[in-house]
Amino acid sequence: MFSDVITWENLWTAYHKAARGKRGKTAAAAFEHRIADRLLTLQSELANGCYQPGDYRHFAIHEPKRRKISAAPFRDRVVHHALCNVIEPLFEARFHPHSYANRVGKGTHRALDQLQIYARQYRYALRLDIVRHFPSLDHAVLKQELYPVIPDERVRRLIDRILQSGVGVLDDEYKMVYFPGDTLLDALRPRGLPIGNLTSQFWSNCYLNPLDWFVTRELGGSAYLRYVDDMALFSNSKRQLAGWRERIIHFLAGLRLTIHIESAQVNPTPNGIPWLGFVVYPSHRKLKRRNATQFQRRLKRNISLYQRGAITFAELDASVQGWINHVRYGDTWGLRKWLFERYPVA
Repeated sequence: MFSDVITWENLWTAYHKAARGKRGKTAAAAFEHRIADRLLTLQSELANGCYQPGDYRHFAIHEPKRRKISAAPFRDRVVHHALCNVIEPLFEARFHPHSYANRVGKGTHRALDQLQIYARQYRYALRLDIVRHFPSLDHAVLKQELYPVIPDERVRRLIDRILQSGVGVLDDEYKMVYFPGDTLLDALRPRGLPIGNLTSQFWSNCYLNPLDWFVTRELGGSAYLRYVDDMALFSNSKRQLAGWRERIIHFLAGLRLTIHIESAQVNPTPNGIPWLGFVVYPSHRKLKRRNATQFQRRLKRNISLYQRGAITFAELDASVQGWINHVRYGDTWGLRKWLFERYPVA
């Protein structure tokens, strides 16, 4: 298995995946200069066991809420892709079919479609999300999920090094939670997956996969879906959903995770379900007001940057098209028409 990770073909493919959409960026361009030498060096370091991840570059984004993003050096992103190219297929076959984030053939829009199908079929919905999901993910719990599927010790050591490189990165984002049986030493448990790593997105799905199957197999909640740490369950019984909520809270405690209790309420589906930037009703979808307001601010800022020559028209257009591609899955034609009449970008 490890030999598959470090083949020239796999590293070359990993480089192209890491560079996709970033060929003009400084880090990708610098790596591309003498690309063969750089990949050979990386291959040698991995083969000899002396590969060490570099330091992260940190910055914050505020859309839709503040998050600390940790960008790994470009060469490390190549390694992340090389590793995931090999191990991801082993887990993909084990993933729940209604886990939609960061998977081929899934994604935001299919998650929205499936949620609306359930909203049309059931009277009540329960939406749950995890408190500080990525900062909370416990490394020991993650390894218990990963290592039974990965017998190659060298692959495990590579995973250990990537995990170790992220220890402490999100400590300022995590408020310690003690679970039954914990001691004061449990505050020292390594936890947190840097937001921005390909491996973090993939390992998040691995971490929560047991929850997916618990809900559908043990609870019998067949109308269920998850996108990263956002979960939704449906039923025609409010009491059933309330009971499921308590059992999910207990199950997540075994994974050392908690949910936002105040928002974990059972609501009638005709009232609308907040989901991935929309409010989804059985008959239609509305864009959250916050999403529209944030994009309006970003559009004004990017138009100003373009007029000053700070960004190219292609960069301005890419930002606009990316937003349109998302919001067109809701009832947003009137909003888009008003917005681009007021702020023309061409």
